Amino acid sequence: MKSVLITAPASGSGKTTLTMGILRAMKNMGLDVCAFKTGPDYIDGAFLGKACKGRNGNLDMHLQGKEGLLSAFSMAAADYCVIEGAMGYFDGIYNTCINSSYDISKELGINSILVYTPKGEMFSAIPKIKGMAEFEASNIKAVIFNNISEKYYEMLKEAVEKHTKLKVLGFLPPMDAVELKSRHLGLVQSIELEDIDFQIEEISKMVSTNIDLDGIIKLMTDINTSRETAIGKYDVTVAIAKDKAFSFYYSENLSLLEAACDVTCFSPLEDNNLPRCDLLYLGGGYPEVFKEELAKNKAMLSSIKEYSQRGGYIYAECGGFMYLTDSIDGEAMVGVFPGQSMLTETLQNFGYMDIELKADCMLGKKGDKITAHEFHKSVTDVKDDKIFAISKTMGNKKWEGGYIHKNTYGGYPHISFIGNLQVLKNILNSIERNR
Repeated sequence: MKSVLITAPASGSGKTTLTMGILRAMKNMGLDVCAFKTGPDYIDGAFLGKACKGRNGNLDMHLQGKEGLLSAFSMAAADYCVIEGAMGYFDGIYNTCINSSYDISKELGINSILVYTPKGEMFSAIPKIKGMAEFEASNIKAVIFNNISEKYYEMLKEAVEKHTKLKVLGFLPPMDAVELKSRHLGLVQSIELEDIDFQIEEISKMVSTNIDLDGIIKLMTDINTSRETAIGKYDVTVAIAKDKAFSFYYSENLSLLEAACDVTCFSPLEDNNLPRCDLLYLGGGYPEVFKEELAKNKAMLSSIKEYSQRGGYIYAECGGFMYLTDSIDGEAMVGVFPGQSMLTETLQNFGYMDIELKADCMLGKKGDKITAHEFHKSVTDVKDDKIFAISKTMGNKKWEGGYIHKNTYGGYPHISFIGNLQVLKNILNSIERNR
């Protein structure tokens, strides 16, 4: 699969907009293309999937491990792949390059293209670009300028070509008509934007007009994608909550479940009853935004609580966990875990973490290790015993979390099954064993 990574010096540089435009422009050329996002983010990846009208996924060496990273990459079935890097190119865990977009580009052996948005500068942009390109054998082979006029671009292009070895592949002009709205956890979800396809098409027109797509394709490196992840088949039906309130799922998790089980989807917002299943998967999302609608669907709240009380298996993370508490900011929820969920002004326990199980449970045995990530502006006051001993990755902070009620698990950490395959196997084996 021919692949390239789109990066920038920092967040807010226009990577997502440009990557969407490149993907849709390639799709409109009749090319078979897929998309990935480095890091743990769900929202940007969904936009990339909309842009390429196909497969999208995440690449993250902490959550997936090096072997899992290659397996995740191999799950894509396309001729071409465009990867959007998270944050700044060299920004990794804590104050290092570990698990940065740069680190992942090295692991995959692919070239990178730098997106640069000049801000109140002229020639000063050149040493910054040159410094990034020449730092630590960066794999940066080209630059694309963002949010500038054609005249400004021509001046910068001349200077870059004179003072660096980078290819200059074009620019995007200011696009006032295109706006990706944000809320407290990042961009508003693509599934909530009625005009998202129109916006992507507008961006792709600008890309096709102002950027050398053939030059991008020539920089792509062909990567072997023959690696398979052995999961086996299970006599298990999984019901996955998927709607505007619950949409944060790693596509690798869904692919593994689809390979191993029978999968059906439902909406806690719109449906009245839980479909017949052996495992309910409640992912993250924005239940706090849609709490009134969720609270009004009392039939679904009762259906899920009854399922849990009779021993049905539930795996709920972050927003899904909040949904299982008594309430979210005063709006009644399912009530499996006694306690309230309350929104906060700031992020809580943000970032990568390493988990050790404190007791045997459906996820594994006491002492088992799990890699995970948290990203939420909320807390709960659930008083049940916690099953996770958690340490901040490359940090000193420690805390506890995660809860078990009968066969229901709920907690804030997001877990990638491709990097923690035994966790998924443990859940599915427990279901089959305890029928």
